Amino acid sequence: MADVLITGGRIIDGSGNAWFYGDLAITGERVERVAPPGTIDRKGAKTVIDATGHVVCPGFIDIQSHSIIPFLTDRRSLSKVTQGITTEIMGEAWTPAPYGGEIDEPWASSLVHRLEDDYEVWRKRARGWTRFGDWLADLEARQVGVNVGSFIGGATVRKYGMGERMGEPNADELNAMREVTAAAMEDGAFGVATALIYPPGSYAGTDELTEICKVIAAFNGVHITHIRSEGDWFLEGLEEAIDISKGAGVATEIYHLKAAGRSNWFKMPAAIARITAARAEGIDIGADMYPYAGSGTGLAACLPPWASAEGKRYENLKDPEMRAKILADMRDPDKDWENLGERSGPENVILAELGNPEHKRFQGKRLAEVTEMLGAEDWHAAIVQLLDEEGHDIFTMYLAMSEENLRLQFQQPWLKLGTDAGGIDPERDAKHGLVHPRAYGTYPRILGRYVREQGVIPLEDAIRKASSAVADRLCLRDRGMLRDGMYADVVVFDPETVSDTATYTDPHHLSVGIRDVLVNGTPVLRDGEHTGALPGRRVNGPGLGRKAKDVLQQEA
Repeated sequence: MADVLITGGRIIDGSGNAWFYGDLAITGERVERVAPPGTIDRKGAKTVIDATGHVVCPGFIDIQSHSIIPFLTDRRSLSKVTQGITTEIMGEAWTPAPYGGEIDEPWASSLVHRLEDDYEVWRKRARGWTRFGDWLADLEARQVGVNVGSFIGGATVRKYGMGERMGEPNADELNAMREVTAAAMEDGAFGVATALIYPPGSYAGTDELTEICKVIAAFNGVHITHIRSEGDWFLEGLEEAIDISKGAGVATEIYHLKAAGRSNWFKMPAAIARITAARAEGIDIGADMYPYAGSGTGLAACLPPWASAEGKRYENLKDPEMRAKILADMRDPDKDWENLGERSGPENVILAELGNPEHKRFQGKRLAEVTEMLGAEDWHAAIVQLLDEEGHDIFTMYLAMSEENLRLQFQQPWLKLGTDAGGIDPERDAKHGLVHPRAYGTYPRILGRYVREQGVIPLEDAIRKASSAVADRLCLRDRGMLRDGMYADVVVFDPETVSDTATYTDPHHLSVGIRDVLVNGTPVLRDGEHTGALPGRRVNGPGLGRKAKDVLQQEA
């Protein structure tokens, strides 16, 4: 007696093997049996899903999710589920737990405004999350539509040890960082997720990161990183990640591998060759990417990192003397940091989410045009003015990458797929402003544009890169493939119609073609409509339950 029987579809099991016709029986939360077509009695199933003309595959595992804030309000993850995502892995740069050490506020300052009137409620609640696991336990108890797990944010680790100060840590500060990392690994973190262009994570040096990554390696975890440069020092940033991997003996993943800025596009083949060579040397390194030539992050990424030291970014912007120094550094072509606006060019920078009512007219417009509308001296001055008047960061899209490079990247066997976005409900969230279309369309865009239309990669390989390849990297041995006994995270989609519909300037549209999604055997999407079910479970890294104190002693 199967609870669910999926029949008539082409099964792509997530391994990379060719599709085959078959039936899939689910009992409870698990796949009971994958069998030849017609060999499982339909009369014995409580629910039968006819997948004729469709593909049946494992649910997609988003290795770079930013759903921390969305999960506080709407835990359905609508824009993710309608892409076929059944598991979200969070943690880039920042996590709201653990609270303690030198951390003053549990919520990242750039995200506070998104909490709106509930900020004080969540601020108080997060102060009780003194261990990394407290936050995920809270989320699981409130129930969520998809499976959830996380790395510990690299900036969170640094703030725990030394606040937002620049400079090298002393012995006590470094020890505090190592201890909080070990405790997070004990609680089930997958590793540490660094973002080395954003303060205070950018203040961490190679030696400091290597010492922290030695702790991760002792738990068999992963260092996943937004490398220090994706532009003029792209290859140098990659080399640093490889050096840390070698020095710490840690498995390493590069977030959204990209060569940004036209003058840097030629570097991508060299980066691919370097990763491939490193793997041949025995270094466990890979990467992920989303299928768009534009990135998305804060407008504050155009400011020099020192402007945010000690958490004084907006105080500095209001101070005339400091403001002048910030502008001078932004305009200096010989600086030792990367201004994302300069790398992209103001004509390729789209302002997406502005809170000030007077700034809503700039939403969806290019920075070059906004500079004229403001009557600013130049686009650097326009950025400083907007950030000052908003009082928080402004989500922005930078159109700086090459389609040719994307196609080349997707063909690499070690590349995986991820959204670099949070879950969105278009009816609820459109009022806040624009989002990157990857929040709605990452996986359908891969399946529609790069598989069906352009033939860049086979369908089976695209699904492997979205499922088992990620599960293997995270040591999730019971997800990512359709095999007897594995958790029943299953997607049914139409390979002829699956497609993204969101754009940079009109993003709030769900993808099409993903018909049914089951999470742990429970339908969360039926005939394209969310069922309201919240069957997600917490997923954990390989260090879960190992005592931090014991591991640190052994590692020492």
